[in-house]
Amino acid sequence: MPLIIICKYWRKNLEPIFIKSLKTIVMKKYIFLLAVVCSLQLIAFSQSDKYTDAMQKNLALFDSAKTSEDFVTLSNNFERIGDAEKTQWLPYYYAGLALSSAGWLPTTKDKDANATQIYAELDKATANAGNDSVALSEIEGVRNMAATQQLQVEPQTRWMTYGKTANKALKKGLAYNPNNPRLYYLQGMSLFFTPTMFGGGKDKAKPVFEKAIALFKTDHPKALYPDWGMKSAEQQLELCK
Repeated sequence: MPLIIICKYWRKNLEPIFIKSLKTIVMKKYIFLLAVVCSLQLIAFSQSDKYTDAMQKNLALFDSAKTSEDFVTLSNNFERIGDAEKTQWLPYYYAGLALSSAGWLPTTKDKDANATQIYAELDKATANAGNDSVALSEIEGVRNMAATQQLQVEPQTRWMTYGKTANKALKKGLAYNPNNPRLYYLQGMSLFFTPTMFGGGKDKAKPVFEKAIALFKTDHPKALYPDWGMKSAEQQLELCK
């Protein structure tokens, strides 16, 4: 059969069938892939919603936590969320923050043991934060608080060790994010409680609290990101007047 006749026969009889079959195959694969993608997205959204709900529920408990035991329980809750998620920095950050809240209470007797747990949580938060400078800045703020609590056990003998650790964390946090209001609040607190003869006092702390408050007013953190400190900074500024 001449080639030209074969080509005409193909175009008239076989080509439409072939194209239709090919379209069907492609469409089936497309539908299958679309279904897979949609399923994965639904799973991701479901996991994301579960994570967000758990975080919001426990963040709300900060307001009602009063005792060392309350804060330790809250820390454990956040740690479990972090262990389940594996890649999030915020649960471990809040686990450390809850323990640091306990550390300010006189009922937390062993400040060193408590700080050791805080550092462990912050190390996990840092590992998950990657290059997020905002996250790393917040983490260093809690590290500053843990070292400050260790310093306060016996300031005269611990200043050279834990004072340096606290200052280092503060400087590191400000290097990551110079506009972090919580770090200026912590800096103001350090100056407020440092004797005047050593460069501290109310007059030194006042402008730092004022800067913290100004930054708080323009701070718009992402969902679930830290937003604490504004009220405390305002209260401390009043004490400086």
